[in-house]
Amino acid sequence: MTLHDHTDRTILVVDDEANIRELCSIYLEREGYTVNTAEDGESALEVARTQSPDLIVLDLMLPKKSGYEVTRELRADPGSICEVPILMLTARSEDVDRIVGLELGADDYLVKPFHPRELTARVKAILRRASTSAGRDGLMLNVKGRIAVGPLALDWDRREASLHGAPLTLRNKEFELLRRLAEYSGIVLTREQLLEHVWGYEYFGETRTVDVHINQLRRKLSPDGSDPGVAIETVRGVGYKLVETGG
Repeated sequence: MTLHDHTDRTILVVDDEANIRELCSIYLEREGYTVNTAEDGESALEVARTQSPDLIVLDLMLPKKSGYEVTRELRADPGSICEVPILMLTARSEDVDRIVGLELGADDYLVKPFHPRELTARVKAILRRASTSAGRDGLMLNVKGRIAVGPLALDWDRREASLHGAPLTLRNKEFELLRRLAEYSGIVLTREQLLEHVWGYEYFGETRTVDVHINQLRRKLSPDGSDPGVAIETVRGVGYKLVETGG
């Protein structure tokens, strides 16, 4: 028996297949998590709103309401449940399905069949708080509470971001990703570095998560296509960097 530092964390597993619910429950409970389950979209929303889980493992193809609908409704909820992390678990592996799920607000995407250890690794990573110590590649988060890059300002003590003084509405992962890029403005960060330091896990072979969140940030920085004064540049074959543009 191993000791765990997350025995108070609750995971909601939503899948219409009983064997998948059981498999996820066994491995997550071994890691010290409390697991609740639901077998359709409507009950998933009810359990999420009444029990406030720390994370939801959510299948896409569900009776009554799809995983897409559940995600959309949770993200639009006026309460704190709108920020609950979501790991989509599905047999649909096409890129368009992944992109739609991530754009709706899912934090990560795991395709069936999956190895249970990868599931637990993803769950741990999503729940892990951003570390302020140096990672294996030597990147260190600035421990100061705020930073500015041109007209962009971030305050991570308050978890607030603004552009030209106007507040930016960012989800948790969007804020952490922008924070990481701002910390190293002008420096190219690889997708693998961003995965490890924002999502908390090493490269599993899927960097689409980073690309989707970068596109979301770009739209929020410049919803009308004008120059906002900062830009997230793509360095082909390497990764991304945040730069001032003078706009």
